[in-house]
Amino acid sequence: MKLPLLRTILLTLIILCSLFYIVGVVIVMQNERSTSPLVDAPKDLKSVAIFGASGTAGDGILEATMDSPDIEQIYVISRRFTPRIENGVASGKVQMILHQDYLDYSQIIEQLADVDAVYWAIGLSSIGVDEKTYGMIHVDFPMRFIAAWSRASKKNDISFHYISSSDISDESTAMWAREKVRAEKTLFAFATKLKMRVIAYRPDYIGPTKEEAHLGQEMLYAFFAPVGAAVRAKQIGQAMLEVTARRLEFNNGDKLHTNEIIRYSDAYEVRRFENRNKNQY
Repeated sequence: MKLPLLRTILLTLIILCSLFYIVGVVIVMQNERSTSPLVDAPKDLKSVAIFGASGTAGDGILEATMDSPDIEQIYVISRRFTPRIENGVASGKVQMILHQDYLDYSQIIEQLADVDAVYWAIGLSSIGVDEKTYGMIHVDFPMRFIAAWSRASKKNDISFHYISSSDISDESTAMWAREKVRAEKTLFAFATKLKMRVIAYRPDYIGPTKEEAHLGQEMLYAFFAPVGAAVRAKQIGQAMLEVTARRLEFNNGDKLHTNEIIRYSDAYEVRRFENRNKNQY
């Protein structure tokens, strides 16, 4: 192939990719991101539990819940401390529960009997992981927990918020995509018989919190966010808080994708701003 022809092909591909990207940006800018007002008084959310707070998404969820003036107690169930967990413990708002066996919760479940909601962010990459192990972590771990929590809970209205993934399907050739769908379906089916709602969150790229992000992650977020394919980890936490508060608007089995996560994160910020203004007068 002659060099000029190769240049022409490469230039054409670059132009086409740029056009697709620009179209994606325009579509995102035209999307409606507002939400309807709360149809009822927000759920009285005082106590939550977070699993996976030492990871990328979990760190953002912890940041959002620590910033919430409504939440009085946060239980963090983890195998290790992080700077944010340590700060939360020092503030008195976070209680750290060191836990190792995520197939057995008998030693800690009574401590979580009074929590209103659980935010689950445990997960790992499928690279180098066999299907059995991946399924155990993403399906068996949360299933064992909600089975134990449903028996121990003293509340009449509890919700379990599970971070899944985008682009997943039963027919996918990717093992991780099939297992994430299996996790959702298993959790939803179990909760239909209980006083519990399971809500799944299907983000695209998750941008770490400012404290945790390195340059490469910030560049990826900056590239994907304009086309609606990225969300900040803290935004997931804010969306979870807003969805929990809107208890009459969400049913067991509901799924939120990136654009909806951002919408409810924005709604949470608006509600907090309005509440701050009310409290000043």
